[in-house]
Amino acid sequence: MTATIAINEKVLDKTARLCRERGIVIPTFAQLKDPNTAPEAIKTRLKDVGLWDVDPANLFRITWKNEPKEKGGGFGEGSWIEFPPEMTGVPARIVGICGKWFPTGAHKVGAAFGCLAPRLVTGEFDPTEQKAVWPSTGNYCRGGAFDCALLACQAVGILPEEMSAERFDWLHEIGAEVIATPGCESNVKEIYDKCWEIRRTRPDCVIFNQFEEFGNAVWHYHLTGGFIEETFRRLARPGDRLSGYVSATGSGGTIAAGDFLRTLYPDVRVVAAEALQCPTLYQFGFGGHRIEGIGDKHVPWIHNVRNTDMIAAIDDEQCMALMRLFNEEAGRAYLAEQDIAGNVMEKLDWLGISSICNLIGAIKTAKYYEMDGRDVIFIPLTDSMEMYGSRVREQRELHGAYTRDNAIAHFARYLEAVSIDYLRELNYQDRKELHNFKYFTWVEQQQRDINDLRRLWDPDFWTEMFAQVTEWDRLIEAFNARVAAV
Repeated sequence: MTATIAINEKVLDKTARLCRERGIVIPTFAQLKDPNTAPEAIKTRLKDVGLWDVDPANLFRITWKNEPKEKGGGFGEGSWIEFPPEMTGVPARIVGICGKWFPTGAHKVGAAFGCLAPRLVTGEFDPTEQKAVWPSTGNYCRGGAFDCALLACQAVGILPEEMSAERFDWLHEIGAEVIATPGCESNVKEIYDKCWEIRRTRPDCVIFNQFEEFGNAVWHYHLTGGFIEETFRRLARPGDRLSGYVSATGSGGTIAAGDFLRTLYPDVRVVAAEALQCPTLYQFGFGGHRIEGIGDKHVPWIHNVRNTDMIAAIDDEQCMALMRLFNEEAGRAYLAEQDIAGNVMEKLDWLGISSICNLIGAIKTAKYYEMDGRDVIFIPLTDSMEMYGSRVREQRELHGAYTRDNAIAHFARYLEAVSIDYLRELNYQDRKELHNFKYFTWVEQQQRDINDLRRLWDPDFWTEMFAQVTEWDRLIEAFNARVAAV
């Protein structure tokens, strides 16, 4: 696949001059996987840079291994939470890797980098004349806007109008053009329609559609999958098994970490979570829901459904109730009575709404497969409560102040009573059906070639696609050398 990469020398020259003027060095995927290999000058500079600062040095913080500090942090082993059985009700070890300590507070900044960087270092995208358009149901357009700000590009964010106010406020503050489309996180087609309108009317815009950009999946395969594997080796006790990986499907990028894990742990169960109120993968269903950032009503082009073992449909009311249990004073007080470890209590605001969805999915997975204390399940905690304060206030307005009685009821119903309902274990034909379901979005609506769809069913396609990262790193190194020579 790397042989087909075309280089636009004219655009590269302009981009190199721009990067030289702005002091921009683009990290390789290998450096983001092991940020300790970053240039010493970058590590020294980061000692005075805030995690969310618009400083090109923060490109090297697009990694799971940032020190958990808001300013001046270096690199370490990364951050994770192990949820105790007193909280989950299962003996299996459930470990969440934390997206809070990425710039923007969400790992989507990495997915966006995986889409933008290869286009920059090949000259396919011209930051001096073109705008980068980031269609999203949440954090992806924030990540893209942040990456653009670091790389001296102009960003256009597209997201549904019902997303949290914090997202819109932040996008405006960073200087992105913001387009709100009708609906909620389930209304992905409306986002696609806006992309087609932009293609027709704004030739200076380039669409970076996370649902079809393989750079999204490649980043998660190597960076998220690699971090999970390293964390498992660090936490594993004798006899432990990496038995599960549970991720809301969203754009189809984060779940690609499961493809990487299966190369090392063939028996791992890869579970795709989605909202029960819009059960697209669970039963080809439709609807609207409140689990922000996991757009649905279609199967993403980049989701390798052949590698998905089970679908878990999660009730959005369960997620909203647990959001209050984890973040309201009365909820935390009740949790403290359950002998839940203090270090977990201190980190409950590291879980955004989709993170709670993933946690519920992991508990269901552990119960369905009857996992024991030797089984370890990983989940991504994609973002934190920093983007959802307004949602807590909305719940108070709708349902009143949160009381101890609420906490008792929510803990009993939504944690202790988690059951194995709304699960769909996939056989070969089930996976083929979900693969074929891509046809209606991608061939009929988005003008993809049907032969490309057939190729996505070939396991060799994914092996070749994920291997592109080696060539991308070579191109990034060559580009940085060009910048230095300007």
